[in-house]
Amino acid sequence: MLALRLTRSAHPAVQLRRLLVAAASAGTGFLLLCALGHALGHSGAPSASALRLAWCAAPMAATVHLAVAVARTDPGTRPRPGLSAVGLGPARLMAISATTTALSCALGSLLALLVFLFLRGGLTGVPSGGAAADFLAADRPLPFPATLTLLALVPLSASAAVAVTLRPREPAPGASRGARAYGRFGAARRPAGPETFGAYGRFGRQLGAAARGRRTARAPQEEKRGAVPDTPEAVPGVPEAVSGVPEAVPGAAEAVPGGTGVPPAPARSVLSGLPWGISVLAVGLAVEAFASRTGSDGAPVDRPGALVGLALTAVGLALAGPGLTHLCGLLLQAVRPGALRLLAGRILMTEAARIGRPLGVVCAVLSAAGAMASLSGSDGPSVGPLTTLGVLLVAGCTTATLLTAAVEAKHARADTTAALLRLGAPLTTLRKAAALRAGALLALFGPLTLAVAELSAWPLAR
Repeated sequence: MLALRLTRSAHPAVQLRRLLVAAASAGTGFLLLCALGHALGHSGAPSASALRLAWCAAPMAATVHLAVAVARTDPGTRPRPGLSAVGLGPARLMAISATTTALSCALGSLLALLVFLFLRGGLTGVPSGGAAADFLAADRPLPFPATLTLLALVPLSASAAVAVTLRPREPAPGASRGARAYGRFGAARRPAGPETFGAYGRFGRQLGAAARGRRTARAPQEEKRGAVPDTPEAVPGVPEAVSGVPEAVPGAAEAVPGGTGVPPAPARSVLSGLPWGISVLAVGLAVEAFASRTGSDGAPVDRPGALVGLALTAVGLALAGPGLTHLCGLLLQAVRPGALRLLAGRILMTEAARIGRPLGVVCAVLSAAGAMASLSGSDGPSVGPLTTLGVLLVAGCTTATLLTAAVEAKHARADTTAALLRLGAPLTTLRKAAALRAGALLALFGPLTLAVAELSAWPLAR
């Protein structure tokens, strides 16, 4: 009931994103039902029906990916202070997100069933003819258990993925042990080196932060007596330009480090997937080249293996997306950057983990679509209506996921943007930085997509 109330009272933009999830679920459910209809009408060719059902995995994965991205940006289920007091902790909010996602996908599955029954003639009594009669099987009864199982795949998969993604995460065991670790004689932190027996009582080591607080409070009295105060300027490594700026301009503490307002993400965690992505991409291209070899009669030896290679190239691009986005941010800041390039590059480095993977998925989908278009344009098989629907569904879901991740990134840096505006940064500068980021990503991922599409289509067209 709470999930229904949150769904009804959400913002129109949030409702639009949920409707996109429902539409994607409807398209995927319709493709699954068409695979079932083809299996009913062609009982003598189970391999062809299984291949049609296997092709539905790509639209279903794209739909689940979109559902997870929409659930992450839902403001109604975002943890806020005070909700735990009324029983809405992180676990309860995660359950509400999963339930809301299941409701949206169930609505789409119900719409797919109604459209499929309408085309079969179950609602009007007149089935559709022509090319649609091949996958509708209007002359055969529709099995209820198989229909219910296929329609439940998308809601269950999407809700399970949302629950796994938004599950409450406990702090790392090493970090918790380090925070609660005590040194000798009850010291508040683990000593860096060995201590002797009398180290506890010397120079106030046992006091820690309390001693530093009392030294700060005694600073005015020490100044009157001629003592040197313990100020940040006297501490090595703290520049004078940093001290005093947050007090002069509230909220500018985030805008001081690096001069950009956006601290970069850890490069090791972002770039860790780049070698794996490049390796999987190379393996996929090698599989395509190996599968495109011809036998003695000139026929291709292993055409399904080429499709496996195409899938591997897509996975490689998706894995390499965050690392490539991070490197794009580094290239923007190379060779004596100005304030605009520094700001755009630092934001790209920060958002590499958030928008890099959806961008890599879009790159993979576009490269696969380009390879399929080049094959079908020459002497390849003709593209049917279900294939067109599947391609449009995958492309639309991945594009919507990328836009949703961009909206999430914009909301995540809202405080930093406000701090830059308070510091006097012009709004046109922020817009130019956004255009520069988009141009840099297009300049890197555009030629990469074309190159992968050509390399994927070349072995298959031989």
